[in-house]
Amino acid sequence: MAAAVIKAYGLTDVGRKRKHNEDAFASDVNEGLFIVADGMGGHAAGEVASKITVETIGEFIAATRQKEEATWPFKYNHELDFNSNRLAVAIEKANERVMAAVAAQPWLKGMGTTVVAGLLNEKLLSLAHVGDSRAYLFRDGQLSRLTDDHSWVHEQVTAGILTEEEAKTHPLKNVVTRALGGGPSVSPDLQELVFSPGDRYLFCSDGLTTMVGDEEILDTAASVKDTQALCQKLVDMANEKGGVDNITVVVVDIVDPAASREEPAEDAAETVVAGAGKT
Repeated sequence: MAAAVIKAYGLTDVGRKRKHNEDAFASDVNEGLFIVADGMGGHAAGEVASKITVETIGEFIAATRQKEEATWPFKYNHELDFNSNRLAVAIEKANERVMAAVAAQPWLKGMGTTVVAGLLNEKLLSLAHVGDSRAYLFRDGQLSRLTDDHSWVHEQVTAGILTEEEAKTHPLKNVVTRALGGGPSVSPDLQELVFSPGDRYLFCSDGLTTMVGDEEILDTAASVKDTQALCQKLVDMANEKGGVDNITVVVVDIVDPAASREEPAEDAAETVVAGAGKT
């Protein structure tokens, strides 16, 4: 494939109701790695869990660019790309570190975190998630939700017990059924997507999606071209609707290099993914 330019920006905000920001994120165009983690556990504990998770995933990805054996002792899934295996193991290792932190510091008991992460190579986005932080794809004027929430209300909606509208206001809407820190191992959902120039990926915590509906996200992603401006606009929209939780958004654009040369420079970081590999 022809070279593609990757432009990305990330933003986090405490919101209008919380005193602490327990979200964390990474937007690393050089590694092609993008992460959002939403910590839980109260006080500073959620902040610790999300920070450990983002740092651990980033460190593992940076250390394993050419090392297939780095996934040991975790099982290597030969049906998936090397990057997808790296991402899965990185999340397992993050879970181990969260659990170890709880064991070493009892005051952290009960902390955990969701995570959604994407890792790019020259043709694929490897996507992994645990919990109710989400990833979306905006392509050809359409918005697709790429992840299914690991939450109690989503299970009820899937079973036909609750409607989507009922789930939004249910008292248990914040209860996740899978998270890092919940046990000695964790199973992220994994998928692989072939990306194309023009694709826009959005990673976010539920502080955005509980306030801003998918139709509003679609309209905003379609109308706001700049990645930094889009992140700010979505955060502002969530806060205008009450900002009841921390809000984190990472936007990643796959840009045709010819189109990129015609556009004025923007503040967001960018890198090039070439046909032979990522530079």
